[in-house]
Amino acid sequence: MAHRNDTPQRMDPVSTLLALTVTGLVTGCIYALTASGLVVTYTTSGIFNFAHGAVGMLAAFGYWQLLEKGMPTLPAFLLTVLVLAPLLGIVIERVLIRRLGNATLEVTLTVTMGLLLLLLAIANTVWDATTPRVLQPFFVGKQVTVATVVLTYHQLLIIAAAITVPLALWAFLRMTRTGIAMRAVVDDRELAALAGASPTRIGQLGWGIGSSLAAVAGILLAAQVELNATTLTLLVINGYAAAVVGRLTSLPLTITGGLVLGVLQSLALGYVTISWLNQVQVIIPMLILFVALLIAPPTRLRVGQLAPLVAPRVPSSRRSLGSTGAFLVLAAGIVAIIPSGQLGNVTHGAAVAIILLSLVPMVGYGGMVSLCQLTFAGIGAVAMAKVGGGPLGLVAAVLAPAAVGALLALPTLRLRGLYLSLATLAFGYAMDNAFFQNASVMTNNLGLPVPRPLGLDNDRGYLLFVVAVFAACAFGVLAMRRSTLGRRLVALGDSPAGCATLGMGIHVTKLVVFALSAGLAGLGGALLGGQQSVVGQSDFALLLSLTLLLMAVVWGVRTISGVFIAALAFELIPQLNGHLGPVGDSVLSLLVGLGAVGLGRSQNGIVGAVLSSPGLRRLPSLPHPRSHSDDVSREEVLTGAQG
Repeated sequence: MAHRNDTPQRMDPVSTLLALTVTGLVTGCIYALTASGLVVTYTTSGIFNFAHGAVGMLAAFGYWQLLEKGMPTLPAFLLTVLVLAPLLGIVIERVLIRRLGNATLEVTLTVTMGLLLLLLAIANTVWDATTPRVLQPFFVGKQVTVATVVLTYHQLLIIAAAITVPLALWAFLRMTRTGIAMRAVVDDRELAALAGASPTRIGQLGWGIGSSLAAVAGILLAAQVELNATTLTLLVINGYAAAVVGRLTSLPLTITGGLVLGVLQSLALGYVTISWLNQVQVIIPMLILFVALLIAPPTRLRVGQLAPLVAPRVPSSRRSLGSTGAFLVLAAGIVAIIPSGQLGNVTHGAAVAIILLSLVPMVGYGGMVSLCQLTFAGIGAVAMAKVGGGPLGLVAAVLAPAAVGALLALPTLRLRGLYLSLATLAFGYAMDNAFFQNASVMTNNLGLPVPRPLGLDNDRGYLLFVVAVFAACAFGVLAMRRSTLGRRLVALGDSPAGCATLGMGIHVTKLVVFALSAGLAGLGGALLGGQQSVVGQSDFALLLSLTLLLMAVVWGVRTISGVFIAALAFELIPQLNGHLGPVGDSVLSLLVGLGAVGLGRSQNGIVGAVLSSPGLRRLPSLPHPRSHSDDVSREEVLTGAQG
């Protein structure tokens, strides 16, 4: 993490080491503070708050706004940290978290990630992202020298906060009735309620404290770097590593993890001089997060979904084939009448649909939440660019990301649920900085040129080709769902414990689905690159990957129709930008965030909810000459209509 004016000047080796270590400790203190808040919210609710960094970011902007209105520094800080931030946390718990109840991990992650995008969109709408802002540190110009190391009063304040806050939390949790009640609720919610504790109020208090700590970290961090919504949110994500080192439960281990993380990052910044290793300093938090996940004790296999899941059924092979043919005929007619000026947008949407389709086997069927699908898409685009636009280029666009997906799956085979999601997050974040920003990968300053496959230069013909590829891939996904692999995947998503009891090869199933999903995403990325003719790092950014995942989940990641409509919405919503004034630039994030936070317990998304509605379920099944086990309901036909 780069800071303003904190890189030590040229000095003797001992002084340099000391200065880098102190600078790293300051950074580590910020990570420790934000991770402490994350641990508090997780232990009091059992929900990992992906929006924790966005809460800290919003608090930093609120604090800056109070200063701009003329409020003195100390009252503004206290008002933000002790009133506004806790109030935001209480509102989040009351409106969103309490409704989740026994919701699955997929839903809880979707809601908190949606909240992240929503808070980002609100910040970028209220405070124009293109306007540079600087938040002055506390005690500007005041500093002390300790053993040749110059420390500003602001840095000393960070260190003092990192020491005081954990001690205060420790004392609060062990020496007060409320703190003891919080610990009791974490251990056994029902038993604590019988003893007179209020789990609801305890949950609100936990989220209020967590938001307050996020605000402290966000304000202190904003004075070290630029006051930018995206930058602050992503930097606070580094604190996830410290929280995982503490197993999301231990404050002492969390603090230690944050300090070690900050020191390692600072030492890498000071001593790594090889140009291609410069990215190491940025991805060290994610490397530590990945390693901490791998060495963490395996979580217990869950018996099944906490909330009953009635997923839309899958059409038979004959109906899938018929609906695929009908879809292609309809698509050909629509492509023939699309205005030439819109062909590029529609082609882009069709390529995105293939990328979203790659989420169906992994997230929709297997319940394994992947947060780096655009990373695999980017690898496919790069492979196409390096190999060329011929048949070999298409093969490379599938095999290269499939191989990377399999390699990623190998060390994470023992991970499940939240830990697996965090591992994919760490991988995507690291690839953003170490791969897509690497000059040897993106050889052109303006991006990497990507040829169209098979020499398809005609825009209308290329659109037909991409649509046909989507239809073929959708048919293949449905066929896979009907196969033994598909049934194993659904069983794995429903009950890993049951699969293990029956002796099913869980690891082989996960390895195969990782590779298949990554390869399909790579194919979509290559076709997307061919449509754009050039790709850059921003095309595969982590936040955009989260946006696509949320779009798929909101519309229905368990259905072909759902991901196809999600891709169309992803392409069409930005067209509203010019008609919505200051909200226009953030309309996609706003709508996706609102849709995700409103998801609640609806695990099948909009399309799945429609297909599973009582009215449609009462419709008679179409006749089918095969056995009763192959009968297909009306909703199955609708599910496969786009496939």
